[in-house]
Amino acid sequence: MDDTGLQDAAIFLMSLGEEEAAEVFKHLSPKEVQKLGETIARTRAVSHERVDQVMQRFTTTASSQSLLVSDTDNYVRAVLKRALGDDKAALLIDRILQGGDVSGIESLKWMDPLSIAELLRNEHPQIVAAILVHLEADQTAAVLKNFTERTRNEVMLRIATLEGIQPTALKDLNEVLYKVLAGGDKIRKTSMGGVKTAAEIINMMGTQIESSVIESIRDFDPELAQKIMDKMFTFEDLLKLDGKAVQLILKEVATDQLIVALKGATAELRELVLSNMSSRAAEALREDLEARGPIRLSEVEAQQKEILKIVRRLSDEGQIVIGGGGEEEAFV
Repeated sequence: MDDTGLQDAAIFLMSLGEEEAAEVFKHLSPKEVQKLGETIARTRAVSHERVDQVMQRFTTTASSQSLLVSDTDNYVRAVLKRALGDDKAALLIDRILQGGDVSGIESLKWMDPLSIAELLRNEHPQIVAAILVHLEADQTAAVLKNFTERTRNEVMLRIATLEGIQPTALKDLNEVLYKVLAGGDKIRKTSMGGVKTAAEIINMMGTQIESSVIESIRDFDPELAQKIMDKMFTFEDLLKLDGKAVQLILKEVATDQLIVALKGATAELRELVLSNMSSRAAEALREDLEARGPIRLSEVEAQQKEILKIVRRLSDEGQIVIGGGGEEEAFV
């Protein structure tokens, strides 16, 4: 959701009143709640005309929506199989339709990384891995930073080699974490874990931790470590994208965010970014980069990771195609 969408959503929720807005929040993800909450907190005076515009937009959108399918599960299966083929659809269907089976894990998504780490600190690395693969990659990376190096590396190794989680295993995890995972009666495995998941998590770690984890996995299985590296996409890998992809990414990135991220980029990557902007915008960015003083590496890496999240979202939506460190396959 862009800034305009967030502002509209905030205005709409404030117009509903506390009780109705609270009901809407119950159906949002933790990140959506946080973003909307921050936007509402920053919102001050709003004109009647602006409120009318937002409500009209909602009314127009809502009037065009209707539930035309009674059995939505089967509808999703049929449509995705026709669009993607049986194999690709099966992976996606698992993720979409298993939501009710892991309702307990949602509670972890509302917790800060340190609290999650403390909760899992004394559990077996295999159990920790099975739980963490259900979180977003950036949240998992933040949790792992609170573990010892040995535990962190072992958990990442198990995530990388995880081929799926049986429903019976989900039921066992219930007992470990206050029914964190609610096991279903489905026979097939859920499509969690694996090389791609490990690569996404490692991408969210700092450079120093990232190197340590990769080396640890390489000691165990050099081929596996290489597969993970092939799936990883770093900030400098933006150089591998074409001009159209770079322009799409730039539309999603705030100027201040871009300035900080580029402070730690190579001259070649800076030029790629500048060459895909208008002359006026590129000149303004050059001046801002020159005027900006030294920035801590942690701040630079943080903004680069935020931009990488945008890159992955655009890739998941099919708007761009990105490749990892190798040349075999692009993320899809």
